[in-house]
Amino acid sequence: MSSHISMSQSRTDLNLTPVSGSTLPGMSIHTDKPAPPTRTPRLPLSALLALTTAVFVTSLTETLPAGLLPAMSGGLGVSESAAGQAVTVYAVGTALTAIPLSAATAGWRRKRLLMAAMAGFAVANTVTAVSASYPLTMVARFVAGVAAGLAWALLAGYARRLVPAPLQGRAVAVVMAGVPVALSVGVPAGTFLGGALGWRTAFALMTAVAVVLLGWIALLVPDRPGQEGGGRAPVLRALNVPGVVPVLFVTLVFVLAHTVLYAYIATFLDRQGLGGSTDLVLLVFGGASLVSIWIVGARIDRRLRALTVASTLLVGVAAALLAGFADSAALVHLAAALWGLGWGGVPTLLQTAVADAGGEQADAAQAMLVTLWNAAMAGGGVLGGILLDLFGVTAFPWSVLALLLPVLAVVMGARAHGFPRTRSPRTPAILTRP
Repeated sequence: MSSHISMSQSRTDLNLTPVSGSTLPGMSIHTDKPAPPTRTPRLPLSALLALTTAVFVTSLTETLPAGLLPAMSGGLGVSESAAGQAVTVYAVGTALTAIPLSAATAGWRRKRLLMAAMAGFAVANTVTAVSASYPLTMVARFVAGVAAGLAWALLAGYARRLVPAPLQGRAVAVVMAGVPVALSVGVPAGTFLGGALGWRTAFALMTAVAVVLLGWIALLVPDRPGQEGGGRAPVLRALNVPGVVPVLFVTLVFVLAHTVLYAYIATFLDRQGLGGSTDLVLLVFGGASLVSIWIVGARIDRRLRALTVASTLLVGVAAALLAGFADSAALVHLAAALWGLGWGGVPTLLQTAVADAGGEQADAAQAMLVTLWNAAMAGGGVLGGILLDLFGVTAFPWSVLALLLPVLAVVMGARAHGFPRTRSPRTPAILTRP
């Protein structure tokens, strides 16, 4: 039999032609070959890990003095409360400049801007490492805070612009992993090195990391253009959106409570006879923070309100243990674990809450959150110094407990907007830190 039959359907052609040895006598079925599978895009890890390291440098430069206060105060010839202002002026630099610098440099190319921020860290940490003058050290810390304001304004957005839309959340999560790594590894390591080689060595090593990072960015991080021109909505307009004010209040007071104790943790432990355990206590805190971030990341879509309440209660229990049992090394380490479990996910919880509440004003609400976060850190350094001079280190955990009471009350009361029972996200939740 000799015949040729052709059938066309949507995407498949069936051609029946005489062929010897075919399944049907004298006929075979030919189909178009399927298109090759679409290649799944991959994360540009060499570039993203450079940004992760930038986050690490930013976070560690901020928190490193917390583990070095006794040594810094001796080296600069000032009291420990005065040395604690190294955290305060850093936070002031960030709080005062984050919003205006973000607006002023919006049109800059991202790579040049990131390198400028890292160069600022290198200069500031170098001056801190060699300075014997307290005022000069405070100026260097302020400059580091300005560099941080610049860095926080661009890092998450830069990460998103390096990858396709489906990978943007993962890219930001990779980059922001620098925060828990700084807390769980960097601060304890810096505290150990400061004790073994001197606190100035710890800051000199931060300079070395920043210099290596500059080369890494120059070679392996793709550039991206800045934002196109366009007006920004007035920031204060976000305050009129239901739910934004409660989240901002919780941010201000919760961060203040945390910083009062964290900025002076080395001094607190030293006065309790546990000065030799500072690096281990910070390691426990950082490790628990990593666990907290994982739990929050897995549950935040359904349990934002419950997780925020749990975080507040865990930090409160930790403060209560430190208030009543600071002479017990075992209970102090338990308190550090509970503190880390409570605190680690707080940045993600609050940024997600303010983005959900802000809706179309989410960017403005986020900018206000970053500013209040750093204002609270500055206030925590000042308040902690005053408490240390007037009442001693035993006042720190009691102050944390007092500040957490209104935090818990506002979270519980903001059930309709701010911290609702059922989350209705208007923007994707990302693991990040202001």
